[in-house]
Amino acid sequence: MIIRQTPNAFKILFTLRGSVIPHIYPQVLLITLLSALISAVQHWIPSYFSSYSTAPFTLLGIALSLFLGFRNNASYQRWWEGRCLWGQLVFDSRSLTRQVLSFIDEETETGRDTQRRIIHLNIAFTHALRHRLRGSSPWEDVDRLVDVEYHDSMRQARNLPEYLLRLMGKQLSHCRRQQLTSDLMIQNMDERLTSMTIVLAACERIHSTPLPFAYILLVHRTTYLYCFMLPFGLATSLGWVTPLICGVIAYTFFGLDALSEEITDPFGVAANHLPLTTISRTIEINLLEALGESELPPDIVPIKGYLQ
Repeated sequence: MIIRQTPNAFKILFTLRGSVIPHIYPQVLLITLLSALISAVQHWIPSYFSSYSTAPFTLLGIALSLFLGFRNNASYQRWWEGRCLWGQLVFDSRSLTRQVLSFIDEETETGRDTQRRIIHLNIAFTHALRHRLRGSSPWEDVDRLVDVEYHDSMRQARNLPEYLLRLMGKQLSHCRRQQLTSDLMIQNMDERLTSMTIVLAACERIHSTPLPFAYILLVHRTTYLYCFMLPFGLATSLGWVTPLICGVIAYTFFGLDALSEEITDPFGVAANHLPLTTISRTIEINLLEALGESELPPDIVPIKGYLQ
């Protein structure tokens, strides 16, 4: 995620980090060169192209803008829902930790050990969910938080975050059998696990369900066709200004198309994706501090305005 102060009017014209320009400049350059070629032909051989009305291009441009706006809204809605889900995970993790530390009997070694296990499993779940959504290896972050006796079965689990939730549920069952807390508090803590399960399922739904391909293909093709046809409609009336106008329009349409595609799955590592590593580290620091541990991992700070 890009984190930076608002640049001034001059800098904003040349800012590339977080911009879609590196992804779309070949298309914009191609449209600009094509427009320059058509403008040159129109200038030197005026009768080579017929004079076209701009009305069809205006109507098609409005329709294309609506399509791109709808797709952009759908993509942003997925991005924002992902952010809300991870905000819910922060809430659930802190609430569960508070309940564990407040209502599980810590006067016995068994109670203190159970508190530590549940909180460590909570942190491990957060890291495991991030790695599952990003398709990366979770073991470096998870192994240190889970007891060695579970490592073999953990590696055989097809869904690691769900497996860790089951381990947390077993710890709550252990609390009930050992009478470390009341049945009412067990039920309340289990509700937090249920909420974390909902977060897991919702994130998996966003990650595994892309926007309909036929709709994306329609918008993508229409964008290319419109930008390729536009110079023919503008060259006779705008002359040498045609490349500039077509380049700006191509930047706008291709940029919206590329940005919508980038944030459709908001859990990646691109500049405009959610800072899941930072959120995970924040949860880990908060929970370890609540547990009373002094050796805390450092906060993740933005590097050149970028949070992982």
